[in-house]
Amino acid sequence: MKVRRPIRVLQSIRGDVSAYPAPVHCPACQSRMMVTELTCPECDTCVQGAFEAPGLQRLNAEQLQFAEVFLRCRGNIREVERELKISYPTVRSRLDQIIQAMGYSALEGTDDESASRSVTTAALDGLDAGTLSFEDALELLKGDK
Repeated sequence: MKVRRPIRVLQSIRGDVSAYPAPVHCPACQSRMMVTELTCPECDTCVQGAFEAPGLQRLNAEQLQFAEVFLRCRGNIREVERELKISYPTVRSRLDQIIQAMGYSALEGTDDESASRSVTTAALDGLDAGTLSFEDALELLKGDK
């Protein structure tokens, strides 16, 4: 049995729906939300069903902010690095996360190549964030070979 928990969007005095971004994740369990109803603000026509959200609407707030910076920098990774004060591997990692969130495969190639790239990216991200020491990152990379 499904439990429906309606969460109403705040409305202005005129009854117009305020311009809030659609929630991407469930506020209760953090699962990805699904669009089930669309309403025309002009004639009040309502269409109900199960609709998959477009790729960009699947991004969380942090990913969307990164995508906006990336687009504003016209895809120039060096400019993104400079603006966000993050390293090249971190930029690539965040791009991969966005690509995956949109439902695409971020890493092309064989599974072995993908796993190797994932370990390398994790090691570089850990170094960049300060969560891994140089020795720990080296051990992580050696275990990958």
